[in-house]
Amino acid sequence: MLTDSDIAMLCDIGQSIAFSDSDDRHDGLLRLIADGYVQKDGDTFELTAKGEAAVIDRGAGLNEA
Repeated sequence: MLTDSDIAMLCDIGQSIAFSDSDDRHDGLLRLIADGYVQKDGDTFELTAKGEAAVIDRGAGLNEA
């Protein structure tokens, strides 16, 4: 189950907010990738269809969080 923190991170990724390897959210980001919500595209991360659906299902817009 996704936490509010996970949804906030998905919203950040949907808005193309950068994450670094030293970011304190890195472990959560790796979990979201493993669970299929996020994919890495070169040096950036982007939502998968599953990630986008999770954000919509929780009622968050990609310009919120």
